[in-house]
Amino acid sequence: MAEKEMIVITEESKAFFHNNVDFCIGTGRMGLALTQEYQDQLKLVQEEIGFQHIRGHGLFCDDMAIYQEYEEDGVKKAEYNFTYLDRVMDSYRSVGLRPFLELGFMPYKMARGTQTLFYWKGNTTPPKDYGAWCDMVQALLRHLMERYGAEEVVQWPIEVWNEPNLPGFWEKADMPEYLKLFHTTFEAVKAVDERFRVGGPAICGVRDAEWIRAFLDYCRDNHLAVDFVTRHHYTIELPEDIGHYAYSELMDPEDGFANLKSSRDIIDSFPEYQRLPIHITEFNTSYTPKGVIHDTNLNAALIAQQLSRLGDVNESYSYWTFGDVFEETGVPFTPFHGGFGLVANGCIPKPTFWTFAFFKKLKEGEGQCVYKDDNMVLLKRKDGSYQGVAWNIADQKGKSSEEQEKDAKKVKLSLPAHDGGYCILTKTMDEKTCNPLKVWHDLGEPASLKEEQRKLLLEAARPYVKTKRTEAEDGKVCVKLSLTRNAVVYFEVNPGEVTSDRGYDYDRVIS
Repeated sequence: MAEKEMIVITEESKAFFHNNVDFCIGTGRMGLALTQEYQDQLKLVQEEIGFQHIRGHGLFCDDMAIYQEYEEDGVKKAEYNFTYLDRVMDSYRSVGLRPFLELGFMPYKMARGTQTLFYWKGNTTPPKDYGAWCDMVQALLRHLMERYGAEEVVQWPIEVWNEPNLPGFWEKADMPEYLKLFHTTFEAVKAVDERFRVGGPAICGVRDAEWIRAFLDYCRDNHLAVDFVTRHHYTIELPEDIGHYAYSELMDPEDGFANLKSSRDIIDSFPEYQRLPIHITEFNTSYTPKGVIHDTNLNAALIAQQLSRLGDVNESYSYWTFGDVFEETGVPFTPFHGGFGLVANGCIPKPTFWTFAFFKKLKEGEGQCVYKDDNMVLLKRKDGSYQGVAWNIADQKGKSSEEQEKDAKKVKLSLPAHDGGYCILTKTMDEKTCNPLKVWHDLGEPASLKEEQRKLLLEAARPYVKTKRTEAEDGKVCVKLSLTRNAVVYFEVNPGEVTSDRGYDYDRVIS
């Protein structure tokens, strides 16, 4: 087991850590919010983690039924049906979520072309009539403001379209056409209320630097005071598809962080847009909803590293997605199928679910970051206590069991402390303590879970909690953490003496 040298924290120690882990979470197309399993998974995520916003596709797709047409005196006229929209938005608000509105895709009756994407056939062509598109966007916003209040709804960020730099998501990846869509939509939204925050271009991967630069050139030349820039971030190479599943090689994470920094540099090269917020409105390891890595402890450790650094140059970063009720490539066959979600079908938390829960605990503590490296974030709270998350990324491809054991790590910390007693709390998630995927495999990989099997998987899907008492000496308290392969460990170091009730002797009790 590899053992690092003692990490010594002093009273002067400081490190930069922008933790906006809970700002936004992704979801499958909006129409799926009408299903019970979707709502059950969302409730679980909000109870254990608690995000502020939610973003997904399909707001204007035909299954939401918003855009309608009828004929009167031989003339086609538009009307809008907000029945399903109200149900979805009410459900989001009931669990404390505000939408991050992604405007797309194109209603069939409004679309210029017939190109569609995904199992659910979202139309990805421009509108026949940009006036009709803008009328629909404005009608939507006015309806939401009437229902939920203008002061509330203007706080919902608005993103124009999704990944227009990819020809599947925007016909021919036509940049001039997208810029026209953005311009007309931006002005239509601001005409409803100038306080709305509107951004784009929501690009992903291909020619990203070219698209961001061209987008800002256009906004500058046309005097559009864009409120933020959006982009996506995935960290794998091109996957190999086998049957219902996709297997992929990991990118060097430094390449991904460098790519994000290049976006920051491009934006800051424009005097008009320096320090303009960047919202990563999608990120994950794999960009396919059948990426087997999503269900693993390795994914949880990789995402811990991402969460520690995504805030370096970005305002927010939205994990894609909260749950596995998701149908881009069709209805999943099994509960563990490589879906994007933090939660597997059956409401079973995956390991990455707890990575987010751990980082949310860091944010709630409101501490000052005193140390950060590629394997740990450590914060000191105002009361002198500490909390942190440590992880051990250990890709096991091609390694023997003996080599894998050597991937385990020990971390030793020396923390400034007042003399006296301390409680060290750890919550450990690794391949032995929190691995529902392995239990599902050992059960025979059942495609349909019996209730007894589901309960067993829920038992196997929680971190291992451990506490220990120690004494500070010479103004320091020492903490030792053991991280097996692909472990993520949340820890707290809290001062406090034992205050026993009269007559209670713990040592005698346990003897």
